[in-house]
Amino acid sequence: PAIHHAPDWLIPTVCHRLTAGASSPAPVQSTPMATPTTSRLHHYLLPALPSRPPRTSSSSAPSVQGPSRRPTSRLYCSSPPVGAPPSGKGGEYRPSLADDFLLAFFRAKMVEEVGWDSQKPGYEGLIEVANRLMIKGKSASETEQSAVRVLQALFPPLLLVLFKALLAPIANGQLASMMVARATALSCQWLMGTCSVNSVTLPNGKSLSSGVLICSVFNLHFTKTFELLICHYGNCQVFVEKCKYLEESKCLGICINTCKLPTQTFFKDHMGVDLYMEPNFEDYSCQFNFGVPPPPIDTDKALK
Repeated sequence: PAIHHAPDWLIPTVCHRLTAGASSPAPVQSTPMATPTTSRLHHYLLPALPSRPPRTSSSSAPSVQGPSRRPTSRLYCSSPPVGAPPSGKGGEYRPSLADDFLLAFFRAKMVEEVGWDSQKPGYEGLIEVANRLMIKGKSASETEQSAVRVLQALFPPLLLVLFKALLAPIANGQLASMMVARATALSCQWLMGTCSVNSVTLPNGKSLSSGVLICSVFNLHFTKTFELLICHYGNCQVFVEKCKYLEESKCLGICINTCKLPTQTFFKDHMGVDLYMEPNFEDYSCQFNFGVPPPPIDTDKALK
């Protein structure tokens, strides 16, 4: 879709969905929610939260101003809506019991940060909490930092510190990039859908396949079989065929302000790994480029 914005970047206070047949951007409304009835698993993971009065509905998204490191702007999505991916593209991922647990755990951490929960179960409720996270933030920076805290809460603090101190410096970050790419592809499909590890060709023509680089940098004397195994599984990029988070929210603001920007910040600041995410708003795919620094905000094509 055509993406229009006023002067510079994004703020989280206005989020426009892509809806079929819309002739103009339709703002996401904030509606009062009753106290949810959660599953036993969700109830176990979710601590007691103070009740909050519901927000009153309005005819337009609230305009909130506050300090921000970025100039404010508004994100609009115009007709026609984002179409479904071509037939056969994007396999359907079927969640397991472990995936249900991870979803409940992630949602519980997000609810802790927001201080509010949706009455809707499962993934639909998660998206409503993410939308409330956007509304709560007074600036893009505040929303980003809130989402970063959610990601931090998913890991034992010492694990992040040790990973950044001990593993991130090895081979100029290539080993760490390979590790987090494999972990992301294996453990995050419950959130993003079907994804796979791949390689990416940089503008200078160099392919990012970290296994060969690791073998070369360390000059290790592996056996031939083990060396080939490392090089084969050394790709440090992840391709999401059809991001469920974007597909369910249909909101560019939620994608950018609660996923792309905070995830890039989290991996860099707390794990020592550069990450550049390239969401595709036409087919809902997303390319994770681990080991690649993100471009300046004013040149990032996802923010234009």
